Amino acid sequence: MFFRRTKPPRYALRSALPIVRRRMPMRYHMRHQFGIHDVAFLQTMHALTGAPMSGGNRVELLKNGVQIFPSMLSAIRAAKKTVNLEFYIFWSGDIGGEFAEALAERARAGVQVKVILDAVGSSPMSDVLLDFMKRNGIDVEWYHPIRWYTLSRANHRTHRKLLIVDGEIGFSGGVGIADNWLGDADSKDHWRETMIRVEGPVVTQMQSAFMDNWIKSRGELLTGLDYFPTVGIRGVHLTQVIKSSPSEGSSTTKLLYIISIVSATKSIYISNAYFLPDRDTMRALEGAVRRGVDVRVVVPGELIDVPIVRHASRLHYEMLLRRGIRIFEYEPTMMHAKTMVVDGIWTTVGSSNFDDRSFRLNDEVNVNVYDSHIAKQAEEMFFEDVGRSHEITPRKWLRRPVFDKVKETLAGMFKRQL
Repeated sequence: MFFRRTKPPRYALRSALPIVRRRMPMRYHMRHQFGIHDVAFLQTMHALTGAPMSGGNRVELLKNGVQIFPSMLSAIRAAKKTVNLEFYIFWSGDIGGEFAEALAERARAGVQVKVILDAVGSSPMSDVLLDFMKRNGIDVEWYHPIRWYTLSRANHRTHRKLLIVDGEIGFSGGVGIADNWLGDADSKDHWRETMIRVEGPVVTQMQSAFMDNWIKSRGELLTGLDYFPTVGIRGVHLTQVIKSSPSEGSSTTKLLYIISIVSATKSIYISNAYFLPDRDTMRALEGAVRRGVDVRVVVPGELIDVPIVRHASRLHYEMLLRRGIRIFEYEPTMMHAKTMVVDGIWTTVGSSNFDDRSFRLNDEVNVNVYDSHIAKQAEEMFFEDVGRSHEITPRKWLRRPVFDKVKETLAGMFKRQL
């Protein structure tokens, strides 16, 4: 591939932005009134997030680049009318070049191809690759480019990962279009990831999320059946798409987590790359344990792309462990998945981390599925990851080196920006 770039900058750009505008944390408190299996749960999730539950969808969970990238590329290559792609990370390299070529081929064939890239996350993309995409008819927009007159919004990034094809097939999750996500989590250079592929009526909600930022970036309305076709029943899955943006004045991502955790009666299994719960989510998790809920969390171990985030996350371990929450650090490679499965029926897969940045600063998207079979698959993935992790026990944790405690305290000072 001629789009190769040597050693792209670390993903640590997420924490390198200046603190230019302070946003007060959004406080949400909810008491346990009903369970995940109750109708009140779905009604409340719809009412508080504004996202309707949509039936008739077909959902597939994809694990790691070995499954994710072929499925996404296959959908792009079969596109007939439109391809919309919004990603935080799109870097030059083998997979970046392959995506660019697939998108360009469709654009040359007359398909309307529109791409939104975050101006910070995708800044390592080479000019050669960008010029290739534009020359071949791909509409590319940068989300919130950094300029002296835009510093007030410099901390507001699009962290969404969205691919929508013909308004009928959608993908979301945590992946970036970069070589870090190649393979099957089979080496330290191939990250562990989860994506979701959806066909059916709910894809209209994903298309709407893309259009939201296309309007902000280009000022162009995407309308008509090419973008919003009438999509018939494709499966049996009840599905919901939640988009979150600080410009909307509330964090639907945080609401998603709070409502799900407070409604749990049996189990909560969380996999998250950057796990820094705030006071509200900590209280919700503690309340779940008191109700007898089995709460387990898989987070990155030593192989993490942003070490300061791990140190800040570990600052909370003692409090979490004392409250009965079990913590597992993933060992083989970077754990980058962002998933949660609750009570064996409610699954969320998306771009949002369990931290202030996702709750307050970033644009995010999560796809939720209310289905026991999908939840079972998500649980199986979770316990496979637990099997490749080591558990942090209270005794082991209290005996950690003093220098580790110092690093955690210092990292905690930057928690609001991580």
